Amino acid sequence: MSEDILHRIRVSSDLEVNEEMHNQTLLLIENMYYLMCGSLLVRLGMPAPDRGMNGAFNTEIEREREYDPHELIQSVQSNVLLLNPKQKEVCDTLINAIDDGNGGLFFLDAPGGTGKTFLMSLILATVRARSEIAVAIASSGIAATLLDGCRTAHSALKSPLNLQTTEQPTCNISKHSAMAKVLVESKIIIWDECTIAHKRALEALDRTLKDLPNDSRYFGGAMILLSGDYRQTLPVIPRSTAADEINAYLKASNLWRYVKKLQLPVNMRVALLNDLAADDFSKQLLTIGNGRVPVDESGGLISFPSNFCNFVSSKDELINKMSLLTKKILNG
Repeated sequence: MSEDILHRIRVSSDLEVNEEMHNQTLLLIENMYYLMCGSLLVRLGMPAPDRGMNGAFNTEIEREREYDPHELIQSVQSNVLLLNPKQKEVCDTLINAIDDGNGGLFFLDAPGGTGKTFLMSLILATVRARSEIAVAIASSGIAATLLDGCRTAHSALKSPLNLQTTEQPTCNISKHSAMAKVLVESKIIIWDECTIAHKRALEALDRTLKDLPNDSRYFGGAMILLSGDYRQTLPVIPRSTAADEINAYLKASNLWRYVKKLQLPVNMRVALLNDLAADDFSKQLLTIGNGRVPVDESGGLISFPSNFCNFVSSKDELINKMSLLTKKILNG
C-alpha cells in the first residue's frame, strides 16, 4: 500500500517512502479494520496512525457524500415522471417528512413487483442530490446490492449476533466513531427487507440512536424507513417454535406502535406488460399471503386454486418438467 501511494505521488514529483506515507498507509489499514471489526490497530499490537487535527474517520463521511449531485438531480427529475399516482403520494409523504426534520418511523408495505426498490432509490437520490447523507442498509447481502451505497445491517450498524439471548442489545458504535457521525447527520435511514430481521435489531438501533446525540425521543429523532413484505419470510430463529418466530418479528416490538404505514398496492410488472395471467397470479399470491385461502383443519394445509400452478405427482416428474423448461428457455 505504501508503494502504491508512492507511485501516485511520483507522478507529479520525485519522492521516497517517508513517515507521512507510512502514516497514510496505517490510516487506510485502520479504516478498513474498523469497518470490518469496529476496533483500532492498537488492539492488534500495531502502531496507531496519527490522525492529526481531525481525530475522526473522515473517510466514512466522505463515502456517504461522494455522489455527483448534478448527475443525481438529473436522475431524480427523470424518474419522478415515471411514478404512478400511489408511488408519487408515498414519495411526497417521505420527502415532506425529511424536510420537516422531525424524524419518524415509517413502514413501506410493498409486495413484489410494486416498485419498492425504484421508489427507495429515488428517495436516496433526492437526499444525496442535496449533498446530504442518506444511509441505506438491508437485512441480506442480496438485498443490499439493489440500492446504491447500501450495506448489510450487521456491517453498517455493528449489530450484535446474539439477539435472541440478549434482552436489551445495542449496536457496537461508539459516540466518537465515524459511523456515529454518519448516523447523527443522516436525513434518513432506509432499512430494506426489515421483515426478516429480529425485532431486537431494530430496538438496538433505537437505543443507539438515542445514546449518540443524547436524545430521548425514539430513534433519537432520526427518520427511519423500513420496507419489506410480511407475506414472505419471517425471522429465522434456530431451534425454536413457530411462536418464537412470531414473537421475534418486528410487529411484536413495542416500537411498532410508532410506525406510520405506507402502501404500494399496484403491481408494476402487471401494469407495464398488461399481462392478465400475471395479474391473476399476483392476486392469488396476495390472497395466500393474507391468509384468505381455505385451510385443512386436520393437517393445517392450504388448498391452492386449480389454476395457480402445474401440479406433479412425484419428485422425478418435477425434475423432468423443470429440465425441459430450462432447455426451452436456453434455446430461446
